[in-house]
Amino acid sequence: MSVVQMVKIVGLGAVALTLSVEWLGWLFCRLWPRKISRGPLKEVFFFPTEVACTERLFTPNSPFPCPCPLPHNINTSFTRLLGHILSASSSLDLCVFAFTNLDLSRAVLALHTRGIPIRILTDMDYTLITGSQIGAIRRAGICVRCDSGAVHMHHKFAVVDGRRLITGSLNWTLTAIQSNKENILVTEEPDLVLPFITEFQRLWDVNDPARRHLLSIAEKPASLVL
Repeated sequence: MSVVQMVKIVGLGAVALTLSVEWLGWLFCRLWPRKISRGPLKEVFFFPTEVACTERLFTPNSPFPCPCPLPHNINTSFTRLLGHILSASSSLDLCVFAFTNLDLSRAVLALHTRGIPIRILTDMDYTLITGSQIGAIRRAGICVRCDSGAVHMHHKFAVVDGRRLITGSLNWTLTAIQSNKENILVTEEPDLVLPFITEFQRLWDVNDPARRHLLSIAEKPASLVL
């Protein structure tokens, strides 16, 4: 066998091996997609979103169809956001500037009914806007702290179960969801999640009403305290 023929045979064998490996990889992906590690969760949603029924997210086991006229059983940026919130099984920490959306309020209240610990930090001024859900959430027994600093607490992020971060430009308002150009990033990348956990805890501690009360007493002249 000549050298040229041997080179051709080796080359054809290499091509056949490459194609076989690629075909086996494709077949494995098709048959066992969940067994392939894709790394930490990373999703991006954009708004405004199509208006769709969200009832199936709140009552997935109901035997009765929802009678509302909105489109059903479709995934939108908003239904995916709701799904992430409702997936909480151990905790929800929410840091949000404005909160007026009824579906998101319903999701938070549903988690509270299930016994999920919830902490909410919001801007003091924006608890007073028309339609704010903070009052209803407080009345339900959920712990809320308000930032009353000289500048706005303008964050919009949530940490689900201490491992899943939801952050972006989106305020939890109907206008933001259905009208504004907004974005949401959802990730379980630890290097991104941990700084938000730290920031939430820092703001939570700073806005402890008991701490603020002690600081206000300490700042008064001694004659006034007595």
